[in-house]
Amino acid sequence: MTADAPIRVLVVDDSAVVRGALGKILEGAGMKVVTTAPNGQLALDALRHVEVDVVLLDVEMPVMDGITTLPRILAEHPSVRVVMASSLTQQGAAITMQALSLGAADYISKPSARVGAAGLAGITDEIVAKVRAIGHARRTRPTIAAKPVAPPLKGGASILVGAPAGESAPRVLAIASSTGGPNALAEVLSGLPKNYRLPTFITQHMPPVFTALLAQRLQRDTGRECVEAKDGESVRNGCTYIAPGDYHMIVHTHEGQPIIRLQQTPPENHCRPAADVMLRSIAAVYGAGTLAVVLTGMGEDGRRGCEAVRDRGGRIIAQDEATSVVWGMPGAVVNAGLARWILPLPEIASKISSMSLVVAA
Repeated sequence: MTADAPIRVLVVDDSAVVRGALGKILEGAGMKVVTTAPNGQLALDALRHVEVDVVLLDVEMPVMDGITTLPRILAEHPSVRVVMASSLTQQGAAITMQALSLGAADYISKPSARVGAAGLAGITDEIVAKVRAIGHARRTRPTIAAKPVAPPLKGGASILVGAPAGESAPRVLAIASSTGGPNALAEVLSGLPKNYRLPTFITQHMPPVFTALLAQRLQRDTGRECVEAKDGESVRNGCTYIAPGDYHMIVHTHEGQPIIRLQQTPPENHCRPAADVMLRSIAAVYGAGTLAVVLTGMGEDGRRGCEAVRDRGGRIIAQDEATSVVWGMPGAVVNAGLARWILPLPEIASKISSMSLVVAA
């Protein structure tokens, strides 16, 4: 199968209306729906007989639901990518976050079957962009290397592990991510020492509801404070701040103290929150003390922000192509010549730790 052949998709949903509408959207964009299934069991049966790049998987179905089906697909067909079809309700978001932690590549939002094809047309761009990008990445990188989490540093003593010779240690960590980001974020942050004390800012492309759940997951995984950012709060050492869905997160100073502000100014790169907005503001406040990390994701959000980081003397790490679900965002930074280091995901935490001042909690 050549890289430019149509992306092959299996659509799994218990609603015939939704299956038909998704099929029209995907095939209208030049992809090929090789077959459909009304539940997870029939999807597993189909995968034994057809070659598929991407499975578009509903969450709630009879016989076998999406959460039960997902790990079986990944175990039996490890090169296949799975995109969950999720509602934007609190319950739907929680289930989708669980699916991402189990290995789903990403998710699309969808209305209920009652809305039908007209409602699905409103999210056509999202569906097409994600399925195409993830399917193409699967073609070029059919397997992804194992991702062991770097062991955290032991003990509680204050240490300076050491910035490169002639450079000061970073004073802030800023991370940008999108498609594949939740798992990448969990791996990077879990690999940092338990007593890691730099303030950390994250822009992950997610809608409202999802970002609060992401903060909860990262706090649970890392054992360090992680919150959805609030407008006007002071920046605290050791805390990780997630940009809320539909709000840009920026940092500015008030009476010498870094303060977080949330804005609903226009989207950038079709995104709100946008990493470019966050990175520009952090570079303006922290200058050469900024360490920026760009992880897996579609598009180019983060590239212009990294230009600001570089121009202020900050440093940039980009995730490499082999370990990215989609190498859009980090690839844009690399191709622009902005990345100081291009690293596999399992090596990013140790690189951050090696540069940073670690103090007792």
